[in-house]
Amino acid sequence: MLSKILIVVFLVAIVWNLGAGLYYMMTDKGGSDRTVKALTRRIGLSVLLIVLIIIGIASGIIQPHGIG
Repeated sequence: MLSKILIVVFLVAIVWNLGAGLYYMMTDKGGSDRTVKALTRRIGLSVLLIVLIIIGIASGIIQPHGIG
């Protein structure tokens, strides 16, 4: 259950940073680097989430299953 909550928290943070990047892009008009920082955080969180899922599957914490 904890792994599912952690994955959902990561997904919410990723979507939050994506929205922040869009907001900064629309309001700053190229005046600052906040858009780049928000999108860089989003990419970092995405990579970290993928690595954590791979580690979870390899260690047996997460059990993958087929569809159907």
